[in-house]
Amino acid sequence: MALRALVFDVDGTLAETEELHRQSFNQTFAEHGLNWVWDHSLYTELLGTTGGRERIVSYAQMVGQNVDADLLHARKTEIYNLKIKQGLISLRPGVVELIEHATQEGLMLAIGTTTSKANVVSLLHETLGPRSLGLFSSIRTGEDVRAKKPDPEVYRLVLSDLGLEGCECLCIEDSRNGLMAARAVGMRTVITASLFTSHEDFSGADLILRNLATPWSSAEFNPYTSMMNQPLEVSRLLRLAGGRSGIRRTGG
Repeated sequence: MALRALVFDVDGTLAETEELHRQSFNQTFAEHGLNWVWDHSLYTELLGTTGGRERIVSYAQMVGQNVDADLLHARKTEIYNLKIKQGLISLRPGVVELIEHATQEGLMLAIGTTTSKANVVSLLHETLGPRSLGLFSSIRTGEDVRAKKPDPEVYRLVLSDLGLEGCECLCIEDSRNGLMAARAVGMRTVITASLFTSHEDFSGADLILRNLATPWSSAEFNPYTSMMNQPLEVSRLLRLAGGRSGIRRTGG
């Protein structure tokens, strides 16, 4: 079936935001007198729990402390959005070009994410401009669902908004949880592994890339079964992922 829409995850996919999230969590904890410090290694582990509030709850249980997760998460979101508005984040390589090319080709665009609507709006405004929300036919966030990725609920809502079947969409993700959610609704999936997810198992992805502009080299890519060894153009990505679903091997 023909490709009719691109569906994007946000954190780690549109932009490398997780480090800014990590810093915002730590600033929040310090402000509230908590001796919690989430370093890179710990935060990588904690990302197995999707959703910032859920991450706080999970960690509090792990260390045996009672905290107001709603209060902490609300403050963390404030700090994060202030940092976004300071221009500390840019979109990942190839994202703008892919969005532009897809729009020119008449494809619909959508977002399905576990983060908050406020975080999505801030990121899009600061990186693509104040009118960028209008580019997307559907924006569904963690606030719209009862269960977050790897549960596919957010992507079911996106498909419902678009009026499409999963097989008519290509999903861009960066994590194993996101891949599982996208595949559960039948979407072909391209993985652009991020700073915090490059160690994950992406078996089942249709294509796995360093980012949307530069492919993995075969040496760096050894754990996985899908690779490209040639420079990637946006139009080529659409052609590659527009065929049948399943592991796609390209290059040597």
